[in-house]
Amino acid sequence: MSHMTSSELQLSVSKTMENKLHDCHFHKLRSFFNRIYFFFHILATAPILYFRASYFFNSSNNHHFFSWVLIFGSEILVLLLWIFKLSYYWRPVTRTVFPENLPEDEQKLPRIDVFICTADPDKEPTFEVMNTVISAMSLDYPAHKLSVYLSDDGASSSVTLNALKHAWVFATWWLPFCKTYNVNPVCPKPFFEHHLQLLLQQSHNTDFIQHANMLKEKYQNFKERVRAWKPTQGDEIASNTSARDHSPFIQVINESSIGDDAATINPENTGMPLLVYLAREKRPSHHHHFKAGALNVLQRVSSVLSNAPYILVLDCDMYCNDSSSARQAMCFYLDPKTNPTLAWIQFPQKFHNINETDIYDSQMITTWPIIYPGTDGIQGPILSGTNFYINRKALYGFTVDGGNDITDQRYTFGSSNELIKSLGQMEKNTDDAMKTRDFSCDYKLQEAQFLATCVYEDDTQWGIQVGFRYNTVVEDVMTGFILHGQGWKSVYLNPARPQFLGSATTSLNEALIQNSRWAAGLLQIGLSKYCPLFYNSPRLLIFQRMLYSWAAFFPIDFLPISCFAIVQPICFFYGIPLYPKVSDLLFMPFAFVFISSRVKLLSEVFISGGSVHTWLNVQRIVMIKGVTCYVYGALECMMTKLGIREANFMPTNKAGDDDTSKWYQIGKYDFRTSNMFLVPIVTAVTLNISSFVAGVTRVIFGTSNSWDTLFAQLCFSFYVLIMSFPVIEGMVLRKDNASIPIRTTLVSTLLSFVVLGLGYFIFVLH
Repeated sequence: MSHMTSSELQLSVSKTMENKLHDCHFHKLRSFFNRIYFFFHILATAPILYFRASYFFNSSNNHHFFSWVLIFGSEILVLLLWIFKLSYYWRPVTRTVFPENLPEDEQKLPRIDVFICTADPDKEPTFEVMNTVISAMSLDYPAHKLSVYLSDDGASSSVTLNALKHAWVFATWWLPFCKTYNVNPVCPKPFFEHHLQLLLQQSHNTDFIQHANMLKEKYQNFKERVRAWKPTQGDEIASNTSARDHSPFIQVINESSIGDDAATINPENTGMPLLVYLAREKRPSHHHHFKAGALNVLQRVSSVLSNAPYILVLDCDMYCNDSSSARQAMCFYLDPKTNPTLAWIQFPQKFHNINETDIYDSQMITTWPIIYPGTDGIQGPILSGTNFYINRKALYGFTVDGGNDITDQRYTFGSSNELIKSLGQMEKNTDDAMKTRDFSCDYKLQEAQFLATCVYEDDTQWGIQVGFRYNTVVEDVMTGFILHGQGWKSVYLNPARPQFLGSATTSLNEALIQNSRWAAGLLQIGLSKYCPLFYNSPRLLIFQRMLYSWAAFFPIDFLPISCFAIVQPICFFYGIPLYPKVSDLLFMPFAFVFISSRVKLLSEVFISGGSVHTWLNVQRIVMIKGVTCYVYGALECMMTKLGIREANFMPTNKAGDDDTSKWYQIGKYDFRTSNMFLVPIVTAVTLNISSFVAGVTRVIFGTSNSWDTLFAQLCFSFYVLIMSFPVIEGMVLRKDNASIPIRTTLVSTLLSFVVLGLGYFIFVLH
């Protein structure tokens, strides 16, 4: 065999890169340090467990039994959850794509359907939803290969449907403008409000300036029409309609569906993606299964109208910031090596309204840069609600190794012949110039109406073996877990330019409500037959089980957090030692575990682009969630399991409030929330203040060994007070309308004294 010269080798590498669609980089150094940290952390926990366990074998230790058991149990639970989370850091990878290497022939690109869900026009402003729709229509992809579906689960056709028609008209002007001048972002609102003025100042292109000014005028007209629209009685989907009781309604938005009062359509428009409005049928007698039910209806309806093999799912407030995400996703789907087992490509959730402090950690600063690359190094990231492209075959329950029998699928998919027929036609790259078709009399549109009815899913496997799974409000995580268990894989792609941007929660109330819902839904998975620890699937790797176990059970973190927030200060108040003396060698493992875990988090925050202030905020919000939304989420999960109440889904309020945004932007907590959330927070802080004062007094004026015995608890109590500063500020220093009400402070103070009294009887007398 002849050896290649250096020039021949370079030519070979160059040709390989020319044809390469994507690349994967394993972060060896980060993985090495993570594993070293885990080794020393485990090593340090051994003497801690010995110290705790030896208490029960010492006959002289017959006092303070309950406090010791609770602290020991909390530490074991923390260790267990930490072991589960270990999998997130084991093999971090990042991916790069080369869309320039995609086929130049547009006919070789597969079709894409875009699903956008909205449920409440009050909490999800209609104009913002329309911006998301237009941005999806503006993706850098052949128009006849792209279809956009808007699911209106609020059945507000008089508002949403009218706005969608105006959005389509504006899009006839906007799409050619984006294509001609390679505009980014492709969402009109951020472009006109933040980018246009700078571009006009920098540009010397007369055509662009004239075109942009003309588009700005049409954008203002579009915005005024949408926001000024007032619904009338005759505009409803059906008479006596309501959001929970109405017939299905589907309309294809095109030139024939636009009313006479619509703005002028661009006569030079060369082609538009298919745009469809859908309000599925709802009846009080049928469970509608929240977002999962809406997505499954979208799958059925789209299967007979466009039937794209790949689907992009977006939240209504998560607009396309860049036009290239579709081509980036195709870099994986068009690779024959990854395609057979690839279910979805997950893009990160990033937000346009995040400030530097981000006091509620709404951006989940360490999740997307640290945790998700770690999941990608195993079987792939968890499915995360929005910003993902997914293979329709995977959602339909097709197996990764083929052999799918689609000849008799009525039991699984229902009685629609058109739907059954579409199963074998997903990947046929036929000409889909659907914009030229008149759907007003099309039998497929009539079939789509039938597929959107409540009764269609009866006696089928929708939500069980097909589509997004039911019986949880976190349908994304459940669906992804089942697909991973079937052998499907996923990838995480985080390009330098954010492909999608959304609206993050900027109030404490909305943040806690949102996390309560997530906690309840995730714990439902952990306590179901799909529990990741015991789910029978040989294709699920052990590390994948661990990462799903952490996701499913992290809400029970409320147990150790609540224990440390209550038992710890009570014991410090009464001088009950819980940790070794400073002079004892066993003090070192406790100090190492605590300090190293804080330093580890700090390093992750720095890697993610945060600061020390960000690091403090992450810890503060975790403590607040631990005594509030994790508790309520767990209670809601248990009540749902016991049949005491039905599962509930409350959409996050995305309608911005100037006053709320003001407090968020200056880094101050907005405590205008329910006492259900405030009282546990303030009670825990008041309890720690009382214990700190009493404990310090005991250390100063107590016996000579008080300092040595209670030093660890003194440090921990001081740490909690630092983390609690925003709450203390809201109780004592602030007098504004977003501070903690005096009545709440008084009730919480009284409650903390009651807790101290109960603690005396439980921990001291016994």
